[in-house]
Amino acid sequence: MSRRDKLTGIFADTSRELAAANILGQGDENRVLAGPVRTMGLALDRMDQEARELQEALKAGEKVVELDPGLIDSSFVRDRLDDELASTDDLVRSIEENGQEVPILVRQHPDIEGRYQVAYGHRRLRAVRLMKRKVRAVVRTLTNNELVVAQGIENSARKDLSYIERSLFATSLENHGFGRDVIMQALSTDKTELSKLLSVAKGIPGDIVKAVGAAPSMGRRRWMELAEKISEPKVMETARNVIQDPEFGALSSDERFMLVLAEVSKKPRREQKVIEWKPNHGTIAAKIKDNGNAYTLSLKTAGVDEGFGAYLTARLDDLYADWANRKSKQE
Repeated sequence: MSRRDKLTGIFADTSRELAAANILGQGDENRVLAGPVRTMGLALDRMDQEARELQEALKAGEKVVELDPGLIDSSFVRDRLDDELASTDDLVRSIEENGQEVPILVRQHPDIEGRYQVAYGHRRLRAVRLMKRKVRAVVRTLTNNELVVAQGIENSARKDLSYIERSLFATSLENHGFGRDVIMQALSTDKTELSKLLSVAKGIPGDIVKAVGAAPSMGRRRWMELAEKISEPKVMETARNVIQDPEFGALSSDERFMLVLAEVSKKPRREQKVIEWKPNHGTIAAKIKDNGNAYTLSLKTAGVDEGFGAYLTARLDDLYADWANRKSKQE
């Protein structure tokens, strides 16, 4: 494989994946594309542009070099909740068997002389570190904006971020002072979807997100549902009680998410009210219990009040009709 083919491979996989997804939007010119499909279309356009820019860089003499992984730092913006890599990972095995066919992209570290900062290829860099090899890389001059956009390309091209990871990435970029236009480029998304991403990350406390994890199967609808429910302090306390359970960590990330969502979706149990009643005269006594779902009235009658229970039962139809009439007038 030539140097040009290997470098072009940085972008080729994503172009194919997004092109397949983009076909979903064909055949209906009047239909407004749904968020995910529209996002894929935006990413496809950007990938084509990046591929052209790469070819221009190759013409300008850009080349692949081998670097010591110990001299390369991660991006200044974290984008993954679980970024560990094991020796059994498919990527590690592939590099062991075939070598590192696709180089990573780095820039000179803006603050530390002699060091580099990775734009994309984070997982390849970790894989090579595990094998204690040098990493093949392209060194390019990149601004902060260009770096985070390139980082977003990697996330689309290789191992897609889960919805909450995209949310956190968007929020982190915003906290670093990047404008919405740059964030939309980095995530291949539009203004409406970006607003939803930011609202989810800001609506769910960090300790709960960290405990749940990436939840790769959970999409926008479920995360927005959780963010909406957890906005109430009592519900948030319920979620925190769930994640503190010793058995919580043994579940998969998706299972942890569903457990938290199920618990915060339960209707709060009303405290049972107990009222005791006695008339001014007579021997009768009543105990009334109300828990929101059941209303129980028990009577103790004796002596002269012995027939009150039967009298009350006989008048239930009239009492209900009177109550219903009063209620309709109030409405």
